[in-house]
Amino acid sequence: MSRAIEVVLFDLDDTLMAHTRAVEEAITLAQSTAGGTFAADDTAAVQRRWAELEERHYTRYLTGELTYLGQRVARARDLLAPYGIEVTDDEALAWFERYLVGYREAWRLFDDVLPALDALPPVRVGIITNGDLDFQIDKLRRIDLWDRLDLTAVRADGSIDEPARQGRVIASGELGVTKPDPRIFHAAARAFGVEPSQCAYVGDRVRTDAVGAHDAGMLGIWLDRGRDRNPLTDHAEGDAPAGVPSIPSLLALPALLTR
Repeated sequence: MSRAIEVVLFDLDDTLMAHTRAVEEAITLAQSTAGGTFAADDTAAVQRRWAELEERHYTRYLTGELTYLGQRVARARDLLAPYGIEVTDDEALAWFERYLVGYREAWRLFDDVLPALDALPPVRVGIITNGDLDFQIDKLRRIDLWDRLDLTAVRADGSIDEPARQGRVIASGELGVTKPDPRIFHAAARAFGVEPSQCAYVGDRVRTDAVGAHDAGMLGIWLDRGRDRNPLTDHAEGDAPAGVPSIPSLLALPALLTR
């Protein structure tokens, strides 16, 4: 690499935490306990539809069309409607809360995360995530990365909760801008007191993560875990363009950074 990388930033869902796998386990549990035609439907088909609804309505939340709770209502309502199950907003939120119990129980790191982190060169580490700050902090605590990475939150005004900590968490729900908007990447660089060119950013989405970071002046790296892992969000966006390296596993990251 032609630049000196001082900060390595990661996406969270489907980069560090196996989000898609957790979603599949949780929606399967929700289906199995529901009864009726919903429980009798093909599990793989229900998983695919739930993934499509997450992609559609969570994007509407990120663009400001829906509130954070509103996207939960929309996802639950659209999933249940084909089975003749009509729910009020409160009922949809209650259903989603029950779904979240299974989702939280399924939160796990990918197997390559801890070995890759242990093998990184001397750098500071942070998170940039399109999501609600408190919810993502809960994930980081439960998967034991909060203290391991010495993380703290960055607020909308640029203030940092615990400045003595070395890591930073930058969330779109707090800042009001989402990846691939360069402002969220620049906010992360400012939080570390470095230039964007001194940062690398690793994520599982080609455009949102790798190209977004590249266009913001960082070293954008696409973590391509393969078509079977999450085809809705990876290969549907196309291949990584020139100047944006891709790696098949986080285990390849330390060598890439030290080249």
